[in-house]
Amino acid sequence: MELEKLIEGLPVLSIQGELKRKITRVVYDSRRAVPGSLFVCIDGFKTDGHKFIQSALDNGATALIVQKEIMKPDGVTVVRVPDTRYALAYTADAFFNHPSGDFSLIGVTGTKGKTTTAYMIKSILEKAEQTVGIIGTVANSIGSEKIPAQRTTPESLDLQEIFDKMKDKGADTVVMEVSSQGLKLSRVAGSEFSIGVFTNFSHDHIGGDEHPDMEDYFQSKMLLFSMAKRGLVNADDSCANRILESSNCPLLTFGIQNKADIMAKRIVTHADRVEFHVETPWFSLPVEVSVPGYFSVYNALAAIGVAGMIGIDKEVIKCGLMDIHVPGRAEVVQTPGKPWTVMIDYAHTPDSLENILSTVKGFAPGRLIVVFGCGGDRDRTKRPEMGKVSGRIADFSVITSDNPRTEDPAAIIEDIVEGIKQTQGQYIIIQDRTEAIRYAMNSAQKGDVIVLAGKGHETYQIFKDRTIHYDEREIVKEILDDME
Repeated sequence: MELEKLIEGLPVLSIQGELKRKITRVVYDSRRAVPGSLFVCIDGFKTDGHKFIQSALDNGATALIVQKEIMKPDGVTVVRVPDTRYALAYTADAFFNHPSGDFSLIGVTGTKGKTTTAYMIKSILEKAEQTVGIIGTVANSIGSEKIPAQRTTPESLDLQEIFDKMKDKGADTVVMEVSSQGLKLSRVAGSEFSIGVFTNFSHDHIGGDEHPDMEDYFQSKMLLFSMAKRGLVNADDSCANRILESSNCPLLTFGIQNKADIMAKRIVTHADRVEFHVETPWFSLPVEVSVPGYFSVYNALAAIGVAGMIGIDKEVIKCGLMDIHVPGRAEVVQTPGKPWTVMIDYAHTPDSLENILSTVKGFAPGRLIVVFGCGGDRDRTKRPEMGKVSGRIADFSVITSDNPRTEDPAAIIEDIVEGIKQTQGQYIIIQDRTEAIRYAMNSAQKGDVIVLAGKGHETYQIFKDRTIHYDEREIVKEILDDME
């Protein structure tokens, strides 16, 4: 595709050089440049792409999109723009011929519930015999083909390439978790969302390289509705009215407490599922969802709303919700021969930790033991809050390390202990996560449920100087082997 065509309609400050130049590849990593590449210089949080221009040129790049003024290299076209992140998304979408326009793209955003909601939508649509792609925290996949996820919302170029692959594989619908960072940093710019879903909004992702404050976080989330044709909003969320008043697209609501277009009534929770009756603009239906917990009702309502808007038959929706498996969400690990249960859950915020612990507390025949920590280089204010939640609900807490990143793990634990000390909860500190899990398993008695919170689907642990493989399913199995 010619450079002139790639940047058609893109806000441009200046152009130096020939525009009628054939572009063979768009790249933002100079190491991936090949002869005829367009190199887009992203000025990131840790690395400035402008520093790697020579590397890209050495590898064959013949055109550059820059944000800063540079000396024009001989024989190279230089396009300067106000925002290279947006330019990367714009040109990537053009290079792959706007793939998101060839299927229904459903975006799910919110502080909690994105992954579970996305998997519920996927399950329903697959029951309707659609070819469904999914992009998110756990993995990117279409059918049985899986691509490990590096971040919830891929960089824009990678995203458009994934869209292109899914289009080629005949995707009818792609369900995508859309993070606030993905929206704020233009990773989804140019994407054509058929439906946008807002699950909920609470304190998270503040500080570091994320959002300076809650208003920035909220406004980033709201960007989804400027890109979607239609939307769904949780009527019970405190931000619902604000979203309804300021949205740029028509919205339906779902909820339990406040009046909504899609409502759940007569909710009954069980140890392994939740049942309720749903009233919608299209049908009324008794529903059984194979993910336990009151919070699962909200996720299911969002999925039902999406399916109803698309026109999926109510019996198909019912079948799709009866058999949901979401990796790392209320996931029970096999512990053959043991009279106690181990459950893995991604809960890493006060609200999500309260949700899973309250759910388990409701059905655990014995004690509820939780093993958890908090991530480093993230919002410190939520650490004592998580300590309070754990101390208030769990019978016993094992406070440990999660992904400490550049912070001292012991200092992170001190922040958690600040909160748990304000409760009557019993706890122990074991910084090494494997030893913390071992302690919980060795201490477990008949009927106890051990919740390993925070890692969920993750198969790694991030330290200051390294990232190691770390899969809690494997850790549990190794400990079980040692117990034989």
